[in-house]
Amino acid sequence: MLKSRFRVLASHAGLRARGLRAINTSRSLRRATKILLLGGTSAAIAAYLLLPDISRGAPTCDNIPLSPSHFTPAKLVSSAITSSGTKILTVAIPPELLPKGSDLFAPIWSVFIKDDDIQVERPYTPLDGIDENGNMRFWIKRYQHGEVSRWLYSKQVGDTIEIRGPLKTWSWKDDGWDEIILISGGTGITPFYQLLRTVFSGKSSFQGRITLLHSSRTPSELPPRDILDPLLKFAQHNSEKFKLKFFVDSFGGTKGQSSTDLAVHEGRIGKDSICNALHSASRVPWWRGLFSQDSDVSDRKILFLVCGPEQMVEAIAGPYGRNYSQGPVGGVLRSLGYKSRQVWKL
Repeated sequence: MLKSRFRVLASHAGLRARGLRAINTSRSLRRATKILLLGGTSAAIAAYLLLPDISRGAPTCDNIPLSPSHFTPAKLVSSAITSSGTKILTVAIPPELLPKGSDLFAPIWSVFIKDDDIQVERPYTPLDGIDENGNMRFWIKRYQHGEVSRWLYSKQVGDTIEIRGPLKTWSWKDDGWDEIILISGGTGITPFYQLLRTVFSGKSSFQGRITLLHSSRTPSELPPRDILDPLLKFAQHNSEKFKLKFFVDSFGGTKGQSSTDLAVHEGRIGKDSICNALHSASRVPWWRGLFSQDSDVSDRKILFLVCGPEQMVEAIAGPYGRNYSQGPVGGVLRSLGYKSRQVWKL
């Protein structure tokens, strides 16, 4: 009797143990399935966000006008080395492929250039926009880990380069702001050069003030004379409306930039240089200083445009958001009390 009872108990225990093993196995399978699904989803998301943004299959068309919906073959017509690792390239599309409508080329706009070898595209800003002959000039830098920049730097006169655009980087408004501060680093000056050419070529009715603060690592990496000379001329002929100031991280053993007449300041663009650039700061009523700093600046018609290496943009205006969206204002401009409607990261 006892034996039979023990056998029953043992049988129940065995069944329960097998049941628990089955339940545990089922749970483990479900857990593993979830992990695999999550892992696969994460991998897919990571691949989409982190891998190069391969061109989404836009076709190449050589007989219809330039458009963001397709690539247009262009010829490289000139290539000039401006410093170690930088060049000014001129590419041309047939004039008959220029799209109609001048508003398409209102500043600031760019085009995508495609690396045919790996089918990856990157945006570049034409310095002067585009002329009636279809010519566009680009100041480009070869980056060690930049697929397209290395490919583009290697191109020879006569080679074909596929482009698509124009695409607006930022929409200009003649009456939108009383004061604009442009802050750039490296080749990030190119969209501002395009904007300034438009403003001071008589094509704009803008009546406010513009200040350009530009930074390079060393004097040899400053923009070439093809870019500097027109900017200096704009400042000379529009002294009440346009100021510019150049910075270098270090003179690199040389005292100033002896090869040019350009005044260059050693040090990075920071809070003091930005505050000193603000013309409207001197016109703020004394009693406004009794209140918070936010009330001093947040209602002014001041715009900051920032373009350059990510580390510089983050220090000045805060990091980009996801997929290079604007993200919140941070860095120096946040500490000065400026709001998102007053700051734009290119």
